[in-house]
Amino acid sequence: MIDMVVPELGEFSLILALCLSVLLAIVPLVGASRGNVLWMNFARPLSKGMFLFTLFSFICLSWSFLYNDFSVAYVASNSNSALPWYYRMSAVWGGHEGSLLLWALILAAWTLAVAVKSRNLPQDIISRVLAVMGWISVGFYLFILFTSSPFERHLPAFPQEGADLNPLLQDFGLIVHPPMLYMGYVGFAVSFAFAIAALLSGRLDAAWARWSRPWTSVAWAFLTLGIALGSWWAYYELGWGGWWFWDPVENASLMPWLVGTALIHSLAVTEKRGVFKSWTVLLAIFAFSLSLLGTFLVRSGVLTSVHAFASDPERGLFILVMLAIVIGGSLLLYALRAGQMRSESSFGLLSRESLLLVNNVLLVVSCAMVLLGTIYPLIVDALGMGKLSVGPPYFNALFVPLGAILVVFMGIGVISRWKQMQLSMLVQQLWLPGVVALVLGVGSTWLFAAELKPWVTLGLVLAWWVVLSGLRDLYNRLRHRREKLAGLLKQTRSYYGMVLAHLGVAVLVVGVALVSIYSEQRDLRMQPGDSISFRDYTFIYDGNRHVEGPNYTSDQGQIRVLLNGEPYTEMHPEKRLYTARGNVMTEAAIDPGFTRDLYVALGEPLENGAWAVRVQYKPYVRWLWLGGLLMTFGGLLAASDPRYRKRRAMAAA
Repeated sequence: MIDMVVPELGEFSLILALCLSVLLAIVPLVGASRGNVLWMNFARPLSKGMFLFTLFSFICLSWSFLYNDFSVAYVASNSNSALPWYYRMSAVWGGHEGSLLLWALILAAWTLAVAVKSRNLPQDIISRVLAVMGWISVGFYLFILFTSSPFERHLPAFPQEGADLNPLLQDFGLIVHPPMLYMGYVGFAVSFAFAIAALLSGRLDAAWARWSRPWTSVAWAFLTLGIALGSWWAYYELGWGGWWFWDPVENASLMPWLVGTALIHSLAVTEKRGVFKSWTVLLAIFAFSLSLLGTFLVRSGVLTSVHAFASDPERGLFILVMLAIVIGGSLLLYALRAGQMRSESSFGLLSRESLLLVNNVLLVVSCAMVLLGTIYPLIVDALGMGKLSVGPPYFNALFVPLGAILVVFMGIGVISRWKQMQLSMLVQQLWLPGVVALVLGVGSTWLFAAELKPWVTLGLVLAWWVVLSGLRDLYNRLRHRREKLAGLLKQTRSYYGMVLAHLGVAVLVVGVALVSIYSEQRDLRMQPGDSISFRDYTFIYDGNRHVEGPNYTSDQGQIRVLLNGEPYTEMHPEKRLYTARGNVMTEAAIDPGFTRDLYVALGEPLENGAWAVRVQYKPYVRWLWLGGLLMTFGGLLAASDPRYRKRRAMAAA
């Protein structure tokens, strides 16, 4: 009997969460403006209640998927009784409505985390922060309930079987990728809330940057991990062997990441030196606004992509209005308060502040370039001026040089000093890492390929430059200490988080340079007994065999691989037919390695038992995602620095 009312309980719970979010948006904010402690004290219990009701609503939807309640329209459209249970659970966020409910749950979780972990902050500040989070929640709850409810029923008649989950999403990568990405997207709402709270209170000192910084680092780390997982999924699941296509929806996640990276560095300057206050506030506003823009692009129907969810213009209009309110309202408030934001100190032209500002500008310009390439074709199409395609050549031609310059300044900024530094001293610090990086970069390029291709050489030189400049900075910190090990242990988690993140950038640069230039690919027709050799490997095609899966049938290729003429491994690429929807999907076979991947994918069946086969050799492709993981761990390590908790306590005292 309880199964029959679970969707209604989920809907009702979501309505209660909306009611609590309205109270959270209003009561603590009014209390903070009037100095009413009782009203401000409502912020935390309201945050907890909003989270609990949203969590219960999410559990109700998950229950409907797990027990195949096809009377729920969303379940019938995105699940099937033959679907394995773990894919049924990931199908909860595999479509538009469920992904928005996941977004609302993560937003409620971030709100709860701020409420629980910020007990040492001034009461008026945390009340305003949670109230801003409440306003954002109101917008998303209204969006779900009025345009995108996942609990709508097929009544009185409903299908006895579901349409199945999109086969592209029946993969482990899509179980973990969306939650991680949303954790990053929604996490920037906390940075936004702290910035707006600072503007509302008029307390535009360095304290709000100190409070906001660990939350921003965690959000950035999750977004980094989400993007890396998305790249990994596209590499092995789509069957083309690529890792980044400059798809508009990929760009939608990259843009807030770029601005979020600038925000992290700008918060550091604002916290330590009391400068860049207005710039930091703007970055916090733009980081969250770009997250909302990504939501609009994915759900408005203006894009066609394997990543896009919805094609209902009404839904897109709702998000567009919400985006206009967030950007317009926050910029208006910024304009009213901008005159109060004055720097607490000065700095010279050659200083860490100046170099971080240069890095910030490069990151924002890179984001603007990606935004232009993503939005311009949509604007041209909307104005009836025809179809325009902006593809990888545009993005690569602009983004790669900007990225190279950014990495150069990254190494300089690490070694530079706050406030002012003499040019002669900076040159003295940099010349040795620069010369060694040049020698090692050129030498490692030659050892790898016995040739010097410009972009590969530049990439490896820059990677060594980042590593060696970081080592030079560590040497500078330890050279006057007698106990080197004690000196290493005395460095802060924030410092080591920065080191780890920069090392991740270097590893990523190596992966990008080598896999982009030295990948090898063969597309050929193969019959049983045919073979192909390149590099040190020989691929022998032994035919196909039929495989029955839980909700698909498959033609599985049997390919033996020899290394220098000796048996090495077997690879089994597949061509799957998902029976519920009739979709045919490619499942690549990958032999992973630290320095290379072997990648085999089946194309179309040909005459006389032959198949089209794609064989690829991908050098150092795993370093792309290793770099992403290092950056993720770096962000989380920096956020865990205990000095943030101590400083919050000191600020409260």
